[in-house]
Amino acid sequence: MSAGPSRTARHPPSDSEDSDSREDEEGWNDAEEDDEETPEVISLLDDRVFPDVMSMLAHCKEKHGFDFLGIRQRLQLDFHGCVKLVNFIRQRVHEGLPVTEDISWSDVDHEQYLKPVLDDDAVILGLFDLPELTPAGAPASGSSGDNAALVDDLLKRNGELQEDLARVKAQFDSYRVAVQQTLDERWGDVDQAEAEAAKANKGKEVEKKDDSKYYWESYAGADIHETMLKDAVRTDAYRDFIYNNKHLFAGKTVLDIGCGTGILSMFCARAGASKVIAVDASAIITKAQENIFHNGLSSVITCVHGKMEEVALPVDEVDIIVSEWMGYCLLFEAMLPSVLYARDRYLKKDGLLVPSHANIWVAPAADPQYVADNVAFWRDVYGFDMRAMQAGIYDEARVLTWPLPSSSPPSSIFSPSPEHNGETTIPGPPSAFKLLDLYKTKTSDLSFAAPFSSTLTRDVDALDGFLVWFDMFFSPHRDSATSAVSLTSRADEWAAAEPQDRVAFTTGPHGAETHWKQGLLLCKPDKKTEPKDDGGAGGGDEKNVSGLKKGSEIKGEITFAIPEDHARGLSIKVTWNGNRKQTWMLR
Repeated sequence: MSAGPSRTARHPPSDSEDSDSREDEEGWNDAEEDDEETPEVISLLDDRVFPDVMSMLAHCKEKHGFDFLGIRQRLQLDFHGCVKLVNFIRQRVHEGLPVTEDISWSDVDHEQYLKPVLDDDAVILGLFDLPELTPAGAPASGSSGDNAALVDDLLKRNGELQEDLARVKAQFDSYRVAVQQTLDERWGDVDQAEAEAAKANKGKEVEKKDDSKYYWESYAGADIHETMLKDAVRTDAYRDFIYNNKHLFAGKTVLDIGCGTGILSMFCARAGASKVIAVDASAIITKAQENIFHNGLSSVITCVHGKMEEVALPVDEVDIIVSEWMGYCLLFEAMLPSVLYARDRYLKKDGLLVPSHANIWVAPAADPQYVADNVAFWRDVYGFDMRAMQAGIYDEARVLTWPLPSSSPPSSIFSPSPEHNGETTIPGPPSAFKLLDLYKTKTSDLSFAAPFSSTLTRDVDALDGFLVWFDMFFSPHRDSATSAVSLTSRADEWAAAEPQDRVAFTTGPHGAETHWKQGLLLCKPDKKTEPKDDGGAGGGDEKNVSGLKKGSEIKGEITFAIPEDHARGLSIKVTWNGNRKQTWMLR
């Protein structure tokens, strides 16, 4: 998974726009309004949510008899004073203490109340929209002859504002005419526009497009997080490790990278962490803040919105880094580099990484039924040849749950028994080809080439592809010798050695299904053919000789790389048996 603005401030319409200009620019205004998100204002005294601060304050006055504006007027609070008052109220509500209107300046005049109790509190942002204070001692309307002077001052000021408005409107109208003329002259003249843009940018650093923007946006909705939360293998592993090792988290500072809905941060807080910093670059961070608030954990968990490499954390170092950074085939989406950056920048020398290790596996795949259902299918669709739909079928890695025969135990893929050997769709034992010790791994290690090999345990008509998956390990020990995770460690066996402390899971076909599933690399059919024996008459048809016999070795090299045109994609290349090679893309 992984790490857009959390809240958008409301912008009042410009005074420079009269009704005619607003109608002329209706299209522009509509486009801007569509992009704005209305912040959700959480009530000071209960869990009700409102579209703006004024309606929330009216609710507090009507429902709870608490007049915020009256207290503000009585204490003559400026903006910072109002911030203190808001956080004073939120702190008392959080602690279950009563909130009454007899609040004095001495109650709120403490620096601690400048720090928001609720991160990105929309109430504080909305303080700018409150009506102006009436100066202390100002006479009530009609109570003094000074009112006439006040009216004169107001009329004078109104005249000045009208003059300013007319001047700005004239400037805006001139600007609009100039823009329209420019568009009329240049419309469709792409070459000239590009030439002038290049000339204007000469010698300037052109802002690079953020290729990851789509990535953050894809994690802003609820659906993808629902899928991950319902992946019990994934979520249970983090929960079990954190709760089974509460002694490691008690009193510690934890960094959660790519926090999503905040579930891992809340696990850590419940396990006794003294401070948790939840970081996410996606707009989902606003939902995480609300989840954390509604579960009473705002005093422990601080949400930070932005990319891990760009944000400034409120601490210099952390004791533990927890992150769910894994993608398809482990390294798709390229989130691990952010974790490695945080490890080098913030993790204490004796700090803990959760999870701590990962290894990647590959296995041969042979399933004629799958090929018939998904490849050959296109050659006869209700009697029509749709082979055009096969374009690219051998170029893209497929994410799926690979079928295993129900008659044999899933773990038999590692040591198939003779009675089930003829049924398995994985005709050779899996080969582990990459181990990542996250305490030592560098970003440069994530593009690599590694050897693999597997010996067939049965005859196959063809090698239909390769299956790729990964295992994850959660070790309570930082030391490599103590954690004892090796290249060929299997999740189930490793965790069983210390079931009270260790947690691990596999995404392989032999384990419970996860949302990562497996990556299938479909092999192109072998072109090697030989003449069919026709008794020496010549002109015989060709037959496929791509079949492999039991005992044949499939040996080669597998390469993981990042495509040049897709910073978060994954390119997988396999070279095997000397003369076969193929590349697949995950986009």
